[in-house]
Amino acid sequence: MSYVLEVDAISCRHGGVNVVDGLSFFVSPGDLACLLGPSGCGKTTVLRAIAGFHTVDSGSIRIYDQLVSSQNRTVAPERRQVGMVFQDYALFPHMTSGENVAAGLREISATQRADVVNETMHLIGIENLKQRYPHELSGGQQQRVALARALAPNPHLLLMDEPFSSLDLELRERIGYELRDLLKQRGTTCILVTHDQFDAFALGDRVGVMHDGKIVQWDTPYNLYHEPATRFVADFIGEGVLLLATVLTPDSMQTEFGLIRGNRAYDWEAGTTVDLLIRPDDVVADPHSEIKAEVIRRAFKGAEIMYTLRLSTGGVILSLLPSHTDYDVGAQVGIRLQVDHMVAFAREADGR
Repeated sequence: MSYVLEVDAISCRHGGVNVVDGLSFFVSPGDLACLLGPSGCGKTTVLRAIAGFHTVDSGSIRIYDQLVSSQNRTVAPERRQVGMVFQDYALFPHMTSGENVAAGLREISATQRADVVNETMHLIGIENLKQRYPHELSGGQQQRVALARALAPNPHLLLMDEPFSSLDLELRERIGYELRDLLKQRGTTCILVTHDQFDAFALGDRVGVMHDGKIVQWDTPYNLYHEPATRFVADFIGEGVLLLATVLTPDSMQTEFGLIRGNRAYDWEAGTTVDLLIRPDDVVADPHSEIKAEVIRRAFKGAEIMYTLRLSTGGVILSLLPSHTDYDVGAQVGIRLQVDHMVAFAREADGR
C-alpha cells in the first residue's frame, strides 16, 4: 500500500534537548489524522518537520515514497507539495483575500490562476470576500481564507497547526465539521495538530496522542476514549475516575459497586488490586439501586448534566446524565455501573 506520508522513527532537537523522540506513524490517502497532546509534547515540531521548516536529527520522512527529510537530506518546503495553515493564519496584510489565495499559484498563467482562486473560494464559501483585506475579516473568515490559500495549489498533504485556537467554541465546532466535510469531499489528506480533544475528535479518522515527544497511542477517537492504552491517555482524553478494584478472574473484578465483568481479559493474578477506569457515562442513575451517592457538584451542559457524586465510602465519582434527571446539590441518587469497556491499570508504587 502506498502512503501519502511515512514518518519513520524521527527525532528532533531544540537546544540539544530531544523534543521528538523516535516517533513513527503513517497516513493513507484521504485520511484525516490528528496529533493531539499538551503544550510542549513536540506535536508542532513534528508538523514543522513534515513541512520542511525543521530538520530531523535521525529517522526519515517520506511523502508519496519520496524522501523529503533525513539526517542528511532536507527538501525545501516549497518543493514538498504540502499546504500549511498556521495557527495565526499568516495572511499577507497588504493583499486582498483573493490575492492571498493566489499567492501559491505562481507557476500557472494569470487566467488559470484566476480560475483556481474563484473555484477554491467558491468551494469554501468565501467568494464574497475576494476584495477584502485581512484586517477587514473576522477570525472565522481569516481561517477560511488561510484554508483556501493552502488548498488552491492542490497539495499532496494539508498541514494545520492549531487552526481553531483563536475561534470561539460555537464557531470552531461549526467550522470543524464544515472542514471535515470539505476535505472528505475533495479527498484531501490532512494532518491537524491540536491540544484540544474536541477538535481532534471532530476532524480525525485517526488520532495520535503525544507525550514527551512520543506517540503513546495511535487510534480512532472511539478507542482512545473507551480503550485508552495508558494512564496518560485515560487522563488526557475525556473525564473519569480510577476506582479501586480486586481481580477475581482475567475478565472480572470486584468493586464497591459489586462485580464488574468486562470485554477484555488481563493476566493479573486473582487478588491483585488495580485501578479500574470509570467514565461518567458508565455511571447510570437507578432509583432501585442499593448504592446511593450524594450530589456534591453539578455542571449543566445543555442536554446533559455532569454530576460529581460522593459515595458512602468517601470516594468521588462522575456521572453524566440526561438533563431531565435534575438533582440538586445534596440530593441522594441511586446509581449503578454499566461498564461496557473494562479498562484497568496496575496500581502505582505510591498506591494512587
